[in-house]
Amino acid sequence: MAFSIDKYHFNSESIIENLPDAELRLLKGAMKEIEAKKNKILFREGTFPKGVYILKKGKVKIYKTNKEGKQAVIYIFRKGEIFGYRPLLCNEAHPASGAALEDCRISFIDKKNFSLLLDQCPVLVRKLLVNLSHEFSVLVNQVMIFSQQPVRERVALTLRILNEKFRGDSKIIFPVTVNLSREDIAHYAGTSVETLVRVLRQFKDDEIIRTQGRKIIILKPKALEKIAEFY
Repeated sequence: MAFSIDKYHFNSESIIENLPDAELRLLKGAMKEIEAKKNKILFREGTFPKGVYILKKGKVKIYKTNKEGKQAVIYIFRKGEIFGYRPLLCNEAHPASGAALEDCRISFIDKKNFSLLLDQCPVLVRKLLVNLSHEFSVLVNQVMIFSQQPVRERVALTLRILNEKFRGDSKIIFPVTVNLSREDIAHYAGTSVETLVRVLRQFKDDEIIRTQGRKIIILKPKALEKIAEFY
């Protein structure tokens, strides 16, 4: 069975796909283009949302920080995904923080305009609700996997997910380069940087990956699947 990213991916790109022309025009008319440099914090945990984000270029991480300042990366958004709408729908504060992993270009819809869109775009509303249900399933899958799997399996799963994130919408099969800091990858896998480096060295010795500085080139994604025992 081929690996499916759907178990670990919000699929929020589908929210904008196939909207009625009238709703799509309203959506585009409410957008404001903004730039976010690498490491820029878009919103902080516990603050109330100012609007909704649609990622046009780059990647954004969603993370929580504990009392000791240690991060836990919950999710990584890629080009085309929409985020930040859940707390607006339920009138709650952000449950996690969001920051740019690389230079990003974002379409931003402020809170007032987003509320107007909800009143005028019934298809958009239904798509948002469907995606919310799927997001819950994705988070349940991640909690189950990352709470039960040993660290080697967690790192393998993390790299396999990142393989799809960095491959994007390309249909061509080729080695994917993951360009993230060791800290971010370790936070995503729920381990220390030292342990991550040790596991990466094992994968490198097994010729599953190779490295160029901080870049990780994934040579054998199927081998990662086998290690993580997805099925």
